[in-house]
Amino acid sequence: MSRIAVIGAGAWGTALAIVLGRKGTHAVSLWALEPEVRDSIASRRVNDRFLPGISVPESVHATNNLEEALAAADLVISVVPSQHCRKLFAAMQSHLHAGTPIISATKGLEERSLVRMTEVIRQTLALGSRVAALSGPSFAVEVARGNPTAVTIASSDPATAELAQQVFSDAAFRVYTHDDVIGVELGGALKNVIAIAAGVCSGLGLGHNSIAALITRGLAEITRLAVACGGRSETLAGLSGLGDLVLTCTGDLSRNRSVGVELGRGRRLPEIIAGMHGMVAEGIFTTNAAIGLARRHQVEMPITEQMYAVLHDGKSPCQAIHDLMTRPTTSETRLHRD
Repeated sequence: MSRIAVIGAGAWGTALAIVLGRKGTHAVSLWALEPEVRDSIASRRVNDRFLPGISVPESVHATNNLEEALAAADLVISVVPSQHCRKLFAAMQSHLHAGTPIISATKGLEERSLVRMTEVIRQTLALGSRVAALSGPSFAVEVARGNPTAVTIASSDPATAELAQQVFSDAAFRVYTHDDVIGVELGGALKNVIAIAAGVCSGLGLGHNSIAALITRGLAEITRLAVACGGRSETLAGLSGLGDLVLTCTGDLSRNRSVGVELGRGRRLPEIIAGMHGMVAEGIFTTNAAIGLARRHQVEMPITEQMYAVLHDGKSPCQAIHDLMTRPTTSETRLHRD
């Protein structure tokens, strides 16, 4: 039996712990920051705060002691909000064994440094190639319920990707391997920005035409930036690109889309965040990082630019849409400029 540590007991971390625990072949430690989350799982086998109503298998042990969670772990899954990853991995370093594979399941970018989560792990832990990124279209509650789901695990080290594939895969959770870590991580992070924009369209009642156009042009600018950063365009046509983008832009369970819906209805961002009760919409931070990366690589990202203006400059959503629609016309097939 392998020992697996899942670091982060939000909805997604708990869902992944459930996937691992239900196989019955792993001993899973789930680290929760909040003592009340640990207590609710320990006493009632449910995460009342972040994933209510879903039973957590007995093979999942909840703790808020980081050293206990990591003790003798054969594999570590990081499911921590992007802006807290660096600090937490610094705290984890002394408790990790050399060579322990680390899988990042966080879909975001570090706001100040503009780096991806596997880069944060490498910079903090110096683990070499035994790092991977898990991404794809996956609402936590549906994964936890056992609804059929397909995701991608990407690593520059094939053995690490295949190990994660074997550990996670079951009849309800299908895992594909990939070697384009940059494309997989950027697809998973940047789609959250477009999802906020899709929510704005829904909040304004603009209909299906607008959402379809937004998804398509959003994918174009995500692809431009991913390619400029060293990813491959075909990766963004897969699960971690188009698949996750469609899900997050159209599904009512998307936190990022929900933020956009409220913006479209006229609410201000601080009010929306205050009402999320500790839940994190990664797209808010990723918008800032995406703008920084786009400027660094001289890539045009008009949707992202307008979302930044709405989120952080107080721009009217209606004005942002007008400015997008009245930009100079161009060819649809140009990859690096829009």
